[in-house]
Amino acid sequence: MVYVYTESNELPQMTLDEIDRSILEALHENSRISYTDLGKQIGLSRVAVQSRISALIEEGVIERFTVVINPVKVGMNVSAFFNVDIEPKYLHEVAEKLAMEPAVTSLYHMTGPSTLHMHGIFANMKDMENFLLEKLYTMPGIIRVETQMLLKRYKSRMGMKL
Repeated sequence: MVYVYTESNELPQMTLDEIDRSILEALHENSRISYTDLGKQIGLSRVAVQSRISALIEEGVIERFTVVINPVKVGMNVSAFFNVDIEPKYLHEVAEKLAMEPAVTSLYHMTGPSTLHMHGIFANMKDMENFLLEKLYTMPGIIRVETQMLLKRYKSRMGMKL
């Protein structure tokens, strides 16, 4: 690991070496792999792997370990994307409220014609309608909401892959 300092007041960025990249790639495929098995896979000792992963966590390169759940298998049959135009003075207030909603899986402030781009999953169309009518449309500053329903998922990736 090498740190690169910028001329501005930004925090130093961590430069990953090939071993770090190999560790991250392996964890992206299976974050439950043991330190021992990962060490065998990339040619390091268990202790060296554990040390590197700890450093990657400490530096914020690895934000968290999680599980990816297939929504359909747990009864969440409606997946939709929303473009939400909001009056600028309400942007942060609305974003904070939407971020707390269990149905909202991702929320981004975007350039272009919409202010917020959001993904949500719902058990059925009635649940999505209730979310729109009772939650989203009642928030202050909402100008327009465009909804796109997901028909088929070809690829879905959690997090960034190097």
